[in-house]
Amino acid sequence: MKKPSFIKKVIFFLSILGPGVITANVDNDAGGITTYSVAGATFGYHMLWVFIPMVLALFVVQEMGVRMGAVTGKGLADLIREKYGVRLILFAMLGLVLSSLGNTIAEFAGVAASLEIFNVNKYISVPVSALVVWWLVVKGTYQRVEKIFLFASALYFSYVISGILAEPPWDVVLTETVTPHFTFDSQYLAMLIGLVGTTIAPWMQFYIQSAVVEKGITIKDYKLSRLDVITGVIMVNVVAIFIVVACAATLHKNGIAIETAKDAASALMPLAGRWASELFAFGLFNASLFAASILPLSTAFLICEALGFEAGVDKTWEDAPVFYWLYSFLVVAGAGIILIPNIPLIPIMIWSQVINGALLPLVLVFMLNLINDRDLMGEHVNSRVFNLIAWVTTVIMIILTTLLVISSIIPGLFQ
Repeated sequence: MKKPSFIKKVIFFLSILGPGVITANVDNDAGGITTYSVAGATFGYHMLWVFIPMVLALFVVQEMGVRMGAVTGKGLADLIREKYGVRLILFAMLGLVLSSLGNTIAEFAGVAASLEIFNVNKYISVPVSALVVWWLVVKGTYQRVEKIFLFASALYFSYVISGILAEPPWDVVLTETVTPHFTFDSQYLAMLIGLVGTTIAPWMQFYIQSAVVEKGITIKDYKLSRLDVITGVIMVNVVAIFIVVACAATLHKNGIAIETAKDAASALMPLAGRWASELFAFGLFNASLFAASILPLSTAFLICEALGFEAGVDKTWEDAPVFYWLYSFLVVAGAGIILIPNIPLIPIMIWSQVINGALLPLVLVFMLNLINDRDLMGEHVNSRVFNLIAWVTTVIMIILTTLLVISSIIPGLFQ
């Protein structure tokens, strides 16, 4: 039997590409970009080493979601409900709705902040962006929406260009990336927790598995889907590294402190030039708009799967009314709250982060129990080596996320 040509293999891979790349890249949302910017501005290149273990952690968790979706043909919420009952999934559902709303608000805040650098008022940028996000999902097909999301993923490389324009010392960057640094300094610990805490979020696990199911990926596509996950994980971490590098080479070098990604974009102007500044701001806009599309979508998938309602971007409003009403509510509410004068955004963002942190250990433990269920997964359960890596990753994430939750509730703990 003639083996398929290289070109045919590439074309087939591109047809599978999507869930892994999209889910990983949404991780670099407004909050993530802010965290990376502050890390670079505050600690220079000293935290680049963290991204190496983060690549492994993100791959392990995302790969399990893809494998479960491909083998079972069901979303994560479906599987949890079937094995553990409705009560537990309702608890997760309530928490994720609240955190998703808080995160969606944060994304529209990112839209407003990024376009203010281009002198666009938030009372124009936010409603227009919300309409675009809503129209894209409600009126589009899965294939069209996925293509747009993949294009948005590619636009993250504006941060790579911005990092190059900052002209960092590449020998130092390489050395710091492969040389772990650790200190019990309270500010350093807080930033370490923040970096790891932005890497894996509960909504990601529900979304990637639902996306695999909706795309129709089966176990015969598993190897290419695994490559999709690897591609996404590498992309998201490369972009994050260049954000840190851009801020380290300019802001940290000149002793400039920042609190937000907008501060970073503005401060880059006199240090690295207009192009670096505007590319940084454009990256923030793209990331915020992208995440504002995905976060409500993942929540709508979760709730509909948990309660047995029809869900999917390929469904019409008549076929999946609950799915589209939920999506619409989260988009409209998230955008609308940003337009309220003097709204206290920081507490909203902090508490959404706390809820995420509280839910993550529960979701990871559910996933590990499900993927090791031979009645469910057959021969596709985790190997011993993979289980070891997965459980170590889970325990580390539980410890760090617990510290993140505590530090969010008690802000001065690590200061």
